[in-house]
Amino acid sequence: MESHEILKRAFGNTSPKAIAAELGVSLSLVYKWAQEQSETGSGSRNPLDRLLEIIKMTDDPRIVEWLCHRSGGYFVRNPASKCEQGFEVLPATSEILDQFSQLLHRISQAALDNSITPDEAEHIREHWDKLKCYAEGFVRCCEEGDFEAIPAEPVPPADPRTKGRLY
Repeated sequence: MESHEILKRAFGNTSPKAIAAELGVSLSLVYKWAQEQSETGSGSRNPLDRLLEIIKMTDDPRIVEWLCHRSGGYFVRNPASKCEQGFEVLPATSEILDQFSQLLHRISQAALDNSITPDEAEHIREHWDKLKCYAEGFVRCCEEGDFEAIPAEPVPPADPRTKGRLY
């Protein structure tokens, strides 16, 4: 989604007039931020585009981290794509479940004394962030079509001699 589309949707939550007044800019500029930039003069380079340029120029993730923190969230960088054809979906899925299980174990161990220290919380956060990155890598491989060529395992025919047995 483009930045002007994000702003257009966000302006549905509040009045562009209120935004213009709060920021000390013209109402027409706020409306232009929500339009695609074109050769004919419609649209205007909006704050999101400008902020993205600052982030690219500084190569400093603290800007995004600060914005996420101020917005009640937490920033985790997406991993670089490591997808390779032939990557197997079942081991990858199993790895995600294993890492999640390790996280739950870490939380359980930390909470044994009915409290979690700041140091324990930091370790839980680190493990959680690693898990989110790994899961994001898995989703990216899915999106890139890495798993689409996986051959289905043939289902062996049922043995008529075992029909009706529970064991």
